[in-house]
Amino acid sequence: MPVVSLAKVVSSPVVAGDFSVRVPFIYGRRLVSNRVSFEKLRRRSCIGHCVISELQSPRVLGSVTDLALDNSVENGHLPKGDSWAVHKFGGTCVGNSERIKDVADVVVKDASERKLVVVSAMAKVTDMMYDLIHRAQSRDDSYLSALAAVLEKHRATAVDLLDGDELASFLARLNDDINNLKAMLRAIYIAGHATESFSDFVVGHGELWSAQMLAAVVRKSGLDCTWMDARDVLVVIPTSSNQVDPDFVESEKRLEKWFSLNSAKIIIATGFIASTPQNIPTTLKRDGSDFSAAIMGALFRSHQLTIWTDVDGVYSADPRKVSEAVVLKTLSYQEAWEMSYFGANVLHPRTIIPVMKYDIPIVIRNIFNLSAPGTMICRQTEDEDGYKLDAPVKGFATIDNLALVNVEGTGMAGVPGTASAIFAAVKEVGANVIMISQASSEHSVCFAVPEKEVKAVSEALNSRFRQALTGGRLSQIEIIPNCSILAAVGQKMASTPGVSATFFNALAKANINIRAIAQGCSEFNITVVVKREDCIRALRAVHSRFYLSRTTLAVGIIGPGLIGGTLLDQIRDQAAVLKEEFKIDLRVIGITGSSKMLMSESGIDLSRWRELMKEEGETANMEKFTQYVKGNHFIPNSVMVDCTADAGIASCYYDWLLRGIHVVTPNKKANSGPLDQYLKIRDLQRKSYTHYFYEATVGAGLPIISTLRGLLETGDKILRIEGIFSGTLSYLFNNFVGTRSFSDVVAEAKQAGFTEPDPRDDLSGTDVARKVTILARESGLRLDLDGLPVQNLVPKPLQACASAEEFMEKLPQFDEELSKQRQEAEAAGEVLRYVGVVDAVEKKGTVELKRYKKDHPFAQLSGADNIIAFTTKRYKEQPLIVRGPGAGAQVTAGGIFSDILRLAFYLGAPS
Repeated sequence: MPVVSLAKVVSSPVVAGDFSVRVPFIYGRRLVSNRVSFEKLRRRSCIGHCVISELQSPRVLGSVTDLALDNSVENGHLPKGDSWAVHKFGGTCVGNSERIKDVADVVVKDASERKLVVVSAMAKVTDMMYDLIHRAQSRDDSYLSALAAVLEKHRATAVDLLDGDELASFLARLNDDINNLKAMLRAIYIAGHATESFSDFVVGHGELWSAQMLAAVVRKSGLDCTWMDARDVLVVIPTSSNQVDPDFVESEKRLEKWFSLNSAKIIIATGFIASTPQNIPTTLKRDGSDFSAAIMGALFRSHQLTIWTDVDGVYSADPRKVSEAVVLKTLSYQEAWEMSYFGANVLHPRTIIPVMKYDIPIVIRNIFNLSAPGTMICRQTEDEDGYKLDAPVKGFATIDNLALVNVEGTGMAGVPGTASAIFAAVKEVGANVIMISQASSEHSVCFAVPEKEVKAVSEALNSRFRQALTGGRLSQIEIIPNCSILAAVGQKMASTPGVSATFFNALAKANINIRAIAQGCSEFNITVVVKREDCIRALRAVHSRFYLSRTTLAVGIIGPGLIGGTLLDQIRDQAAVLKEEFKIDLRVIGITGSSKMLMSESGIDLSRWRELMKEEGETANMEKFTQYVKGNHFIPNSVMVDCTADAGIASCYYDWLLRGIHVVTPNKKANSGPLDQYLKIRDLQRKSYTHYFYEATVGAGLPIISTLRGLLETGDKILRIEGIFSGTLSYLFNNFVGTRSFSDVVAEAKQAGFTEPDPRDDLSGTDVARKVTILARESGLRLDLDGLPVQNLVPKPLQACASAEEFMEKLPQFDEELSKQRQEAEAAGEVLRYVGVVDAVEKKGTVELKRYKKDHPFAQLSGADNIIAFTTKRYKEQPLIVRGPGAGAQVTAGGIFSDILRLAFYLGAPS
């Protein structure tokens, strides 16, 4: 079998006997374009012999014709302007016979006077054609069966769409094309190689077939319709292996000529394919049909270009990554170009250029949802006062699988040509630079390239700057893999102060670290480089801030007992209102107790979380639980809600905050524990954008911590904090009146659920001591729990009781002492109250049973209310009082819930 190289391919007329066919013919490295005989061709090239001997018909292979163009056009003139509407339908739109009928229906119903319709090949056909070439040049005989599949796909579609002469005519052309393709693929098979020109000619057949079928379907409606092989009209100049520039002057001449011979009110044109100035078939490269339509729109000076796809328009972000992404009503040309460059599924990046010159609007519409108005891309408009309309940021786009290259060294500063040398080396290896960032000090230059190209870039730079690296002028050439780009795009950004601040603030609050930043002076986009694993979280965070889409929190609940369970029920009952009215989506993705945990990436069904915990719960593992809550890349912010009183859980707070997990808790152990650990947590909180909320540690649902902070932040000075901090002890002494014994009141409170299962936990005063310690530390005092004097109401002989039952049984034996104190107080017109005191002047704290006059606010309490009095420099004569329920599952859970919502507002939810 002879092996030759297919160097060049052209469309050449070949004469044999009394018929002429046009074949792409290969002759060494020369282009054969003259009319020659079969015998001469056979003598010149074995490939010529191979191709021609297998041609089955004198019919035209494609429809690229050898145009001899005059400077003037005979017969008629092409009308241009607003009478023309240009439509483009992609492969999905013409994916099968039903969809082709739908497209024809759209074309027929368009009320425009004249219509030019650009179509792609049927869905997957272009891939099938490339696959044919790949198989043939790999000398895989299966290219024949693959070609048969291409034939059958189009034959079946035509049979479903057409009938009579239209069907017979199309099938005849289809069979001729398939037979000729078979001959071409045979030539590639023999050579083991296909040139770019040859490949372009083969893959363009999909568009030829879909255009002919659609034109025939439109004609069935009785309308004047013809089809155009764009290779007869569009002339492009290849500038690289993956880019071409349209030759508008030559294309206009050819269009005038073509229209003079094929005038019609409806023209169905092939997308994707074109010709070079030498009439060599070529393509506009992958996704080039949009570009074809834009060029046609410019050539016809149409009033609008409509690009039909399978989405409702251009989204503010990728809806697969941001479920709240919205369809944009309008985009400027510049915004659309920026978004397409940064990977948004908008348009072919070069589509916008041809239509901009003539201010032709582009409308992106959904062929499967005709009621959706779509997105219009046009010149930016202004209102009467000259202000640009719409939001400052229109959309966000991402590019994944990138690497950052950082070239750094003191020897770069002030040295002309360094950047030029860097990018010359990058160009030599053919790498694509996506983004460039350079500090004004010129100490370093960093740029992003596709990860698959970074190895070649690194080797080229190290080779180019080997001497500079050895001499110390460059300190390093650093490669940072696993990166992604996030870009914010908006034409109004240039005239709106604070856009950059809002953008970076949203990233910071989502705990996203930025590796590099780039922004042009036009300010149409802000580009940042982040870690690949942070990309989706970053995208959701900024989209949420600018579009006020839902601020989503991944919530992990620890301790689904009385408090935690009540909180879960409250979140369940309020979830819909939070989503609709406040744009907050609290996604509880994990619940863990001491033995079992339940996790769900999409969110746990809170209407049956108790059942699910029993049925699907797995063995609890705090590290795994933490990683699950933090590791959800689709939710930018995560929060741990600790509803336990466990010191071990509290010891995890520092690590959680360090990992970017927010913490909300009623657990007092962290803030009242060892002072050095408390200071360590607070220091980390202040230095990071991670939040730590613990309002419920002191007053359950009462605003004690926030009131204290408000006083301090506004410059007030705390002198004294005094209060009844325990709802249980408040209830006991509010009801310890008359002739009642203390043990009877304790028993009543225990029966009513106001005490802990073991009342000694309340009577010991430890809980109040922890609250006093927390408030003292919030006030700036460095107190330790161990050094705080606490009056224990549990009689010493009963402190060692083995059980709560034993304690309750023996408690009446010690009623006398407290009854005596009560009688003495009553005789003096006073009451007993168990209080905690922070003395900021003396820098100490105490917890004790004290007496107060009956007109004192502390004496006016009822039930289980708490009361706290702040004596400050401002509120010296009359303390600031906070009073309300301080115990119970509902109010405590409500306090935690309030902290979670406060966190959501800090993270960007509308307030």
